[in-house]
Amino acid sequence: MNKVVIIGRLTKDPELKFTPGNGTAVATFTLAVDRRFSKDGQKEADFIPVVVWGKQAESTANYMSKGKLMGVCGRIQTRTYDAKDGTRRYVTEVVADEVQFLEWGSGNKSTSSFNGTSSEDFGNAQGFNEKAYGEDITPVDDGDIPF
Repeated sequence: MNKVVIIGRLTKDPELKFTPGNGTAVATFTLAVDRRFSKDGQKEADFIPVVVWGKQAESTANYMSKGKLMGVCGRIQTRTYDAKDGTRRYVTEVVADEVQFLEWGSGNKSTSSFNGTSSEDFGNAQGFNEKAYGEDITPVDDGDIPF
């Protein structure tokens, strides 16, 4: 089984490219993921390269920027290539199946999820006020429910 879930901050703006031929979008970026335990009181992070394809790549490049918090679910993939200087290079990266924008827009934080649907799926989530949501709902007495 090859499954990875990481949450971290973008180290720089995502880089969007399109493949030659069919023009499929591909975005590459690096997430700084905090380690669970620190050494000598100093926080440590791993810098994990991520690749995302298609519509998610375009959305990531359009809406995410350096420093924003992001969640990624995908798989680890290794590959090799020959560099311009003739040396063989090895790359290990996360290929994203799913991305979640945990912090986006101009300082607006959106960390809630509604049955697997992120706030970005609601359209203009920047106008969505999480605190006001549900304030006008009348509580129901459980004794009135017939089951």
